[in-house]
Amino acid sequence: MTGRPGGTASDWNPALYMKFDAERTRAARDLLAGAPLAAARRVADLGCGPGNSAALLSARFPDAEVVGLDTSEAMLAHARARVPGATFVRQDIAAWTPDAPQDLVFANAALQFLPDHKSLLPRLFGFVAAGGCLAAQMPITLHEASHAAMRLIAADGPWARKLAPIVRAQPVIAAFEDYYEWLAAAGAKVEVWTTTYVHALDGVDGVVDWFAGSGLRPFLDPLDEAERAAFLARYREAIAESYTPRADGKLLLPYPRLFIVARR
Repeated sequence: MTGRPGGTASDWNPALYMKFDAERTRAARDLLAGAPLAAARRVADLGCGPGNSAALLSARFPDAEVVGLDTSEAMLAHARARVPGATFVRQDIAAWTPDAPQDLVFANAALQFLPDHKSLLPRLFGFVAAGGCLAAQMPITLHEASHAAMRLIAADGPWARKLAPIVRAQPVIAAFEDYYEWLAAAGAKVEVWTTTYVHALDGVDGVVDWFAGSGLRPFLDPLDEAERAAFLARYREAIAESYTPRADGKLLLPYPRLFIVARR
């Protein structure tokens, strides 16, 4: 990925991703609330997905030129219909260089798909105009049972050789101290914080649907139809063993996220 992962053969599914619109947009709203800007003329929405974050950005800065970047044509089509006043382009974040400095570079749940954050974050901050900021949010789920199960199943099935490069390539979110140091060294005034959201999902299938629209994609995309079904069956079993249903049948999914706001 590099806007969000995707491609013509196995593109993102906006309907599945937006099944959890309220939950996914809440983090984008919290990130935007932490961006200390009274006004903005140029706003870049990196990994814009189906337009939920662009809708927030356009409402917050109605006079701004909001440009959303993503690698998924399906997500971009959804975003164009949802936020017709913004511009959406197919673009890889790793190769992105804006034509002019940006008042806000906004990356909600996108940068976790890219490697080398020590170089990436200062590079993105370099595109920020005087008085502007970089605002980024990423899940920090490496040690959550939901994500440990993905890696264990990938390494312990008939698909192990096929998925080994995926397991090895999974980018690691750095410690918050690292992001502070990297961006402070680039001249930024940095704020970092973490929030653990707790999502009440509809049983095991709700948890599987949540990740089938996001974190499971790198593992499922290389598999054929039968392998995907087998992988998901094992993943359902792992989720059922790891999370206890509440009295109403809901499963509570803890979902920690790291927030970074770097001001120039």
